[in-house]
Amino acid sequence: MSSLTAKQAAKLDRLRDDFGYFAKCCLRIRTKEGKVVPFEMNQAQTVLHDRLEEQRKRTGKVRAIILKGRQMGASTYIEARYYWRLWGRKGLTAFILTHEDKATRNLFGMAKRYHENMPPGLAHDTQSANANELSFSGRESAYMVATAGSKETGRSATFQLFHGSEVAFWPNAEDHAAGLGQALSDTDGTEAVFESTAYGIGNVFQRRYAAAQRGDGEYQAIFMPWFWDPGYSKPAPDGWDAGKEWWDYGVQYGLTIEQLYWAYLKNHDMATATGQPTDRPCWKFKQEYPANADEAFQTAGNSFIPSDKVAAARKAKVLGQGPLIIGVDPARGGGDKTGVVSRRGRRIGEVLCDLWDVDDTMVLAGRIVGLIKLHRPDAVNIDVGGLGAGVYDRLRELGYREVYAVNFGSNPIGRGPTGQDLYENRRAEMWDTLRDWFNDPAGVQIPDADAVHGDLTAPVWGSGATRHKSNNELVIEPKDAIRKRLGFSPDLGDAMALTFATPISPALHDDDYEERGRDSVTGY
Repeated sequence: MSSLTAKQAAKLDRLRDDFGYFAKCCLRIRTKEGKVVPFEMNQAQTVLHDRLEEQRKRTGKVRAIILKGRQMGASTYIEARYYWRLWGRKGLTAFILTHEDKATRNLFGMAKRYHENMPPGLAHDTQSANANELSFSGRESAYMVATAGSKETGRSATFQLFHGSEVAFWPNAEDHAAGLGQALSDTDGTEAVFESTAYGIGNVFQRRYAAAQRGDGEYQAIFMPWFWDPGYSKPAPDGWDAGKEWWDYGVQYGLTIEQLYWAYLKNHDMATATGQPTDRPCWKFKQEYPANADEAFQTAGNSFIPSDKVAAARKAKVLGQGPLIIGVDPARGGGDKTGVVSRRGRRIGEVLCDLWDVDDTMVLAGRIVGLIKLHRPDAVNIDVGGLGAGVYDRLRELGYREVYAVNFGSNPIGRGPTGQDLYENRRAEMWDTLRDWFNDPAGVQIPDADAVHGDLTAPVWGSGATRHKSNNELVIEPKDAIRKRLGFSPDLGDAMALTFATPISPALHDDDYEERGRDSVTGY
């Protein structure tokens, strides 16, 4: 084999060290129009590349979580970057995890296209190529893909490069995130990138992005607004008038008339499909094509309790007046926690808004006794399904008459906003009452916390979720379905709903809390 000339060696070094040069010279992508062309980074990809490279040079590693608009080329760039890393260095494994099988096939097809279209003499020989893995002879390097689903996916692997795609839509997201964190090598040269469009508040992706924004941990938050994509523009017809809301939107984000017209048309389709006004960006457009991170996360238009109502209540200032009611939603296992929330009139959470990692009957009963003695509530409403029945029995045995049993699965009692029994069960009735509470013209206040926002907007409208049955009874999306879809259970949301279980008048406390006899075993 002849040795390389100085010019050839210099080019090879540049291909290994300069991703932009490598991409332009060696990689081919399929455009949205179906053409296969050399890969030249657009504005969004260039900014992303610069951010990752700056972090790599500064820390020796890449750790990033990306919030983006739809189809902006983030995955195209990340797959190309990882192929470049595998091409230029031995002993690396790249692992890509997506939210659905179709996306997995698309991303793997992208990697194979990069490999198959490499210039002659530069492609490494293929060792194996199947539906989920592409490896290279003599390199000890491989490119692997999988679809999120089974909680064990990726746990047994060890890799140096990781790409999590559309993380907000992963089933079992918490389990995947925890397991993958252990499988990724924590050494210089390793990379982990999580990216997604937004899907509400409270899920793993949103929580991790918020933590990265705060600077908690080693991940950097990268936001890619839709208008960074040069393809998102369209010539406007002569005399086109967007209307005041759209002109203001364009000025706020420095849009060209072509970008504004593209956004107007895209929004028109989405707003019409979801029954929203077209004279301003609708919730669906903001979620899929966000201009800033806050609007991406806080717009979930199909939630049972509207997200904008929740957002307004987070910023409101209300004086809590009336009876103090505490809702307790005991843990049911499977990762649930015990939600404990207070309400006094138009204010929720002024006294209590906590999640307890407690699943022992006696321990939970003891903690509630402490709350009663400290805050002297007028009512403590406990869901008696599962663990709650034993907790309720113990508290009543101890003489706490302000404790009430509520069964989420029992028949409604006519306390909902309709004034009729048009609910499948008590849980639906209480959630509907909670939703109606947000419509109080005097305003309501809740804790300004993403976890609260996420729980309140967790139940969504849809088949198999929140819906009206043929007899017009309201059904609220089950907790198990929410956990499967979002990766968490709305324990705080159910505790808030429990504060609406029964009508309560302020009690006349008789100062007998300290005089109760203590149990010789528990000490309560």
